[in-house]
Amino acid sequence: MMVLLRHLLGDVLRRLRQRQGRTLREVSADARVSLGYLSEVERGQKEASSELLSSICGALGVPLSQVLREVSDQLALAELQEAALLGDAVTTDPVPAQELGIAPVPDRVPQVADMAGV
Repeated sequence: MMVLLRHLLGDVLRRLRQRQGRTLREVSADARVSLGYLSEVERGQKEASSELLSSICGALGVPLSQVLREVSDQLALAELQEAALLGDAVTTDPVPAQELGIAPVPDRVPQVADMAGV
């Protein structure tokens, strides 16, 4: 069984909305997206564009990065569960960032004083 990203994304968006005690109608009005479309996104029936996601996150007052982190965490859990069900060995060795074509994450985030040369 393959995990679909749109299902995980919809689940995260719905949980965030419900935690705030808000209705689909309220969030759809604030995000300027139709009620039906937002409902389909939350149910994982529609793929949300980056613009739409940004608008929904703005309406929820949540950074898109937080939503994507939660989706990523849920995806990692689903992959582990799927691997366990299939009996596959899951490697715990991370792929080096260079192999993925991305810059490695620094050990610490530079502070404003570091950037000002103080």
